[in-house]
Amino acid sequence: CPELHGGGGVEILVCKEEKKVEQTMKETIRDKKKRTSRIDLILSGLYPNGTALNFENTVQLLVATILSAQCTDDRVNKVTPGLFKKYPDAPAFAAAGLAELEDAIHSTGFFRQKARSIKGCCEALVREHGGKVPSSLEEMVRLPGVGRKTANLVLGIADGVPGIVVDTHVKRVSFRMGLTDSRNPERIERDLNALLPEDRWLPFSSELIYLGRDKCTARKAVCGDCPVEEFCRKTGVSANDR
Repeated sequence: CPELHGGGGVEILVCKEEKKVEQTMKETIRDKKKRTSRIDLILSGLYPNGTALNFENTVQLLVATILSAQCTDDRVNKVTPGLFKKYPDAPAFAAAGLAELEDAIHSTGFFRQKARSIKGCCEALVREHGGKVPSSLEEMVRLPGVGRKTANLVLGIADGVPGIVVDTHVKRVSFRMGLTDSRNPERIERDLNALLPEDRWLPFSSELIYLGRDKCTARKAVCGDCPVEEFCRKTGVSANDR
């Protein structure tokens, strides 16, 4: 409810929502770091760390991550056992016929683009890295079909290289929480990097991904049932969207 303030014979009606916006605007980087740490602490007790994708080596993790774009991990995990049996390593994927590969991954969606990315990526691995996945971000993002999101996830899980994974869920949830004011993935990555120690970058990414699937979906933010609602700014979330 509104609050009434008087001063100098003039009464000013101040809405609590306006006060909340004012407080948000005044949040210091130190306060934002504390708020982010609280969110991380709570979510770390609710959601698993890492990825739900099944894999046995780094090439398989890379391929599965490419397949997971615009597709659920459950669907990818249904496709990859047969896929990895047929194509066990980078040379096998590099030598695969494109039409054959498209058919094998058809159910993951966007199969033509994904097939080209997987084949091109594995050709580069064979040609430039002896069939192995490189261990640096700079080398990873030069691979066909591999962006910073995929590179950070693979390097973080396979080699322990710290990195924020900015997928569609992290992009949406971090903006709603007020942890970033950007929609640009690289800017979001930098903003989140500044709020947490390196060893929490990948775990925090995983937590936001799970929260984005579970409570803070693109269609509706279930704020009343969110475990970190009190630390969320609800930026861009109207009452009708909750």
